[in-house]
Amino acid sequence: MKIVLIGAGSAQFGCGTMGDIFQSGVLSGAHIALVDINGEALEKVRKIADAFISAHKLPFTVSATTDRRTALQGADFVIISIEVGNRFELWDQDRTIPQQFGVKQVYGENGGPGGVFHALRITPPILDIMADVEKLCPQAYTFCYSNPMTAITTTVLRKFPGIRFVGLCHEIASLHRYLPPILGVPYSDLRLRAAGLNHFSVLVEARYAKDGRDAYPDIRAKAPAFFAQEPGYSDYWAAYLKTGKIPETEGSTDRGASSFRRSSRPWTDRTLFKEIFDRFGLLPITGDSHLGEYIGWADSAADHKGILDFYALYQAMLAQPDRAKIDLKLKERVVPIMEGIVTDSGYEEEAVNIMNNGYLSDLPSWVAVEVPAKIGRDGLTGVAFPGYPKGFAALLRNYCGVYDLTAEAILKKKREYVIQALLVNPVVTSCGGIDEMVDTLLERQSKWLSYIER
Repeated sequence: MKIVLIGAGSAQFGCGTMGDIFQSGVLSGAHIALVDINGEALEKVRKIADAFISAHKLPFTVSATTDRRTALQGADFVIISIEVGNRFELWDQDRTIPQQFGVKQVYGENGGPGGVFHALRITPPILDIMADVEKLCPQAYTFCYSNPMTAITTTVLRKFPGIRFVGLCHEIASLHRYLPPILGVPYSDLRLRAAGLNHFSVLVEARYAKDGRDAYPDIRAKAPAFFAQEPGYSDYWAAYLKTGKIPETEGSTDRGASSFRRSSRPWTDRTLFKEIFDRFGLLPITGDSHLGEYIGWADSAADHKGILDFYALYQAMLAQPDRAKIDLKLKERVVPIMEGIVTDSGYEEEAVNIMNNGYLSDLPSWVAVEVPAKIGRDGLTGVAFPGYPKGFAALLRNYCGVYDLTAEAILKKKREYVIQALLVNPVVTSCGGIDEMVDTLLERQSKWLSYIER
């Protein structure tokens, strides 16, 4: 079996994913081909992997190359996690330049004008990878961690409709962190299903496994008290400033820890989250920073301080010097999915990003949706939600046109579609300055966006 990791020069992705693979008996004996455009960083990760395999006498082999096509020959699985340019420098441009032109976007990584430009930069290299996959290993399953996930997945599957391409995101893990303490039962005693768009998804079904009883009334009754006390990113950031160490984020159960200076604001970092919970009766699976990227009124409801603290904490976390190591603590869901395909297990994976094809009937068939899926020898089959909540479906529909036009801008290379993707965007409330804003971003990011006709 051959597994190709593209973007493996990133120690977080390369080492973390290999740590997951090394725990699998089903994947035992696999060859892992590491690929990156940064040969120096790639060689560092390869040496770490070789040393780890030798020290633990593991039944795996590893190679490393900057030649993607060589690595893809005969691949069974391909895992992509790439970024282009300086992540935070470009992210700051995505966020602040639209704000300078009066757009009240709250984050700008995946949604809003910032999300459009992030997609314009990163999707073309992924399309190039998938062209090679289609030619060299067309039966391989490709799993992509890169953002903006819905824009990427929608565009890739529009250009390559027959390819086995799946977007994977770990945001669903918030249900593991929150619901057991909210409900007072182990996660294994719950049957949960969430669905929506990536980073714009809600818990739709919740039942107790023992008797099938609906758990949502208990969630609605108990969640407010839980989130009023749970530390938020502002608390973690305050602890980091005090200690210089990254605290456990969002998973900590020790709310009385002395390292935290609890904010006096209830639902810290989740004020927009609370509006969705209160007004739609649904529990989001992510916080204000991501939810706020897709909703026109988010600026008036989001916890802006919490979002800025999360952004600062995220930069500090990625700057930690000890990330280049392999451990045997499962981090992501791609390995269980690969195992499920190999063994024809039929298990239900909690969240995958695949083309809609009627899974959410209120949304267009051409947009990628995030839904659970059954995993087996024939791949991934999404779970349909014929009774998806109408109110939240309407919020999702409001953003689908942005993904349609973003995909067209990338595939047709037309500036006019970039303009239109912004003019239909819910967070853009004025047409004044849009042309100048687009041209400013095209100019500042011309190294990656020169393919757009001007």
